[in-house]
Amino acid sequence: MNRKYVIINESDVASVNFDQVLETSPSTLRYNVAGDKTLVKFEGETPSFLDGKTQYDHSEILTILAGSDWTAPMPE
Repeated sequence: MNRKYVIINESDVASVNFDQVLETSPSTLRYNVAGDKTLVKFEGETPSFLDGKTQYDHSEILTILAGSDWTAPMPE
C-alpha cells in the first residue's frame, strides 16, 4: 500500500476532486483544532490538484496528528 497524506488549507477544500482521494466529501475530512487545515489521503498517482504540496507517509502523518494542533487536550 502506497497511501500518501497531504495537509491542505480549509480554503482549498472546494478544489478537492473527491473521486481522486479516499475521503468521500467535505464532511468526511478531519480538520485541525483551529479548523483552518485538513488532510486528504490518496493511493497511486498524485492528483493534479495536490501537485507541489508536501506529501507524508503513514508514520509521518501520525506524528503530526498527535500534536496539539490536531488533537485537542483532554479535559482535566
